[in-house]
Amino acid sequence: MVGLKIKEYLEENGIKQSFVAEKVGIAPAQMSEICNKQNKNINCVLYYKICKVLNVPLELFLEGEE
Repeated sequence: MVGLKIKEYLEENGIKQSFVAEKVGIAPAQMSEICNKQNKNINCVLYYKICKVLNVPLELFLEGEE
């Protein structure tokens, strides 16, 4: 669900997945996999980088996650 929350945030704020991918140093295809829940596992370092690029608190996309 984290990836879907990231995708929703990007769409709501007009941010392109490719922009985030470039800033965190991953391929756009990998970012697409994260956002479309094809890649269910996102490591904590990558998650941290995404939150830092988006300038959001780490807790934002984890709310409601178990």
